[in-house]
Amino acid sequence: MLKVLFFARVKEELDCPALDLPWSESIASVERLQAQLCESGGQRWQEVLSQPNMVRAVNQTVVSGDAPLCDGDEVAFFPPVTGG
Repeated sequence: MLKVLFFARVKEELDCPALDLPWSESIASVERLQAQLCESGGQRWQEVLSQPNMVRAVNQTVVSGDAPLCDGDEVAFFPPVTGG
């Protein structure tokens, strides 16, 4: 099982704080998971999750899209953070 979390503007725009998804080979990387979420969620999810500079983390560590996923991982999506 994968725990998928959405934060800040991503959570608000999707109206979804979290999902539990069964892990499978078809979503064995962050990029594959993101693509599946975009495909299954429809156009709104595609627009939100395809935003430039989307930050992705696995088990609370920021990763690149090709990061592998394992059963039991926690994956988070959030917009880039800026300081002021």
